[in-house]
This record gives sequence, structure tokens and C-alpha cells, in this order.
Amino acid sequence: MTAIALTIAGSDSGGGAGIQADLKTFSALGVYGASAITALTAQNTLGVQAIHNAPPEFVAEQIRSVLSDIDVKAIKIGMLSSAAIIHAVADALAPYPRIPVVLDPVMVAASGDPLLEAPALDALRQRLLQMAILVTPNLPEAAFLLGRAIASTEEDILRQGQDVLLLGAKAVLIKGGHGCGPDSTDFLIAPDSVTRFSVPRIATENVHGTGCTLSSAIAAGLAKGLPLLQAVEEAKAYITAAITASSRLKVGHGHGPAHHFHAWW
Repeated sequence: MTAIALTIAGSDSGGGAGIQADLKTFSALGVYGASAITALTAQNTLGVQAIHNAPPEFVAEQIRSVLSDIDVKAIKIGMLSSAAIIHAVADALAPYPRIPVVLDPVMVAASGDPLLEAPALDALRQRLLQMAILVTPNLPEAAFLLGRAIASTEEDILRQGQDVLLLGAKAVLIKGGHGCGPDSTDFLIAPDSVTRFSVPRIATENVHGTGCTLSSAIAAGLAKGLPLLQAVEEAKAYITAAITASSRLKVGHGHGPAHHFHAWW
């Protein structure tokens, strides 16, 4: 059996995030990658200069084309910058409820540039959270989803995670990269369990596309038939190694990318 994953996301012209990061991750982890592009970005390591959304019906047509022919085992959803695109994606995925979906609610780039239009937030909550086996917000994104202040304590993080579950997600992985302290801790929160993934914080500015990479690595694990907990564990190990090795790459003058092929180059 060929493990196949589909990424539904925006294109990063700089190659470090979005569709490019997802397909690199799938390849590095032994998964065949298909894609549906939701937007084109003019982007580099310094920031996002422009965004050109794809027509919603064309986004849906890409998804229908792939799923009607290819035996996709997992789906990763990334940048969806308009309500119309979110509705189009949800409609296209509706006939395939058995394919696990990892939703990375991309709202702000590492540079601070906004990537999600404000009217799209309600559509994201109402249509896609219910479809996701896992949602992977960082601390600012979890707060934005809920209309809250950014969580600053473990108690606040766990409370926000439970509240994201109440919006319809099956599980939520709140990423701790934006937190403080010597360790970076991610919290996998399910209705009946909490699992912590803690690693020493890596002193680097090469964090461009790390959220995309982690969520696509989880989707890759699911495509290979791993249970969710193991898929998250293996994805966390992969992204940690990719960030650690990022200094071996010299890309741009801002937030550089993780080294997706650290185990191969």
C-alpha cells in the first residue's frame, strides 16, 4: 500500500512554509503527497508581500479531482484566507468523512503578517473544526480562535484546549513554541486525556514554516496508519530534529526554514 496524503494550503514562493513545506515533509517521511492550492503568496524569509487567493470553486475542483482518483489516507489543511474558500473546502470534503483531517489554523505568519481574513474565522469555527481529527494551533492562534487573551499558564492552556474541543474538534494540539522558559511544551488535549510533549527550547530564528511542517508530519503518520498519539509523537521528534538542523541551511535574511531533509542531505 502506498501511503498518500493531501495538503490543502497556500503556496509559499520562498519555499519554507505552506504547500512547499508540506510536500517536503511528506517526501522526507516516506509519504506520497498530493496538493490543492488555496492561494499564492509573494513571500520570503522576511515577510509576506502579497496574497492572491485562488477562486473558491477552483480550490474545490482540485480537491474533488484528487479524491475522486487517488486513495488519500490523510488530509492536512493549512492556509484558508477567505470564508468562501473555507466553505468550498468543507463542501468538497463532505463526501469523505472517513479520511482523517489535520487542521492547522494558519492565521499569522512567523513574521507577524496576517494570513486569515477576519470574516473567515466564523466559517472556520462552523465548518472545519467539526471535520478535524486534530487541530494544531499555537498559543496566539488558540487565543484568536476563542477570542481570548493568549494563555500564559498551563492551567490557561488546558482550559483553552478544552474550549476548542467544545467548538467541535476531536482533539487539539496547542503548540508551546511561543511560550517562555527553557522548555517548549506542546499539549495534546482530547476529551478524556492530556499528553505533554516537552523538549528543550532551541535558540534559533529559523522557525519559518515549522507549524506547517509539524501538522503535515502528523498527517503523514496518519496516512501510514499510525494512531493519533503515535503520529503526534513521531511528528514532534521530526520537527525538533528539523529545527535543530536548520542552521545547516543558509536561506534568506530573516526567519529561515526548518531542514526538512536533515536525515538525507
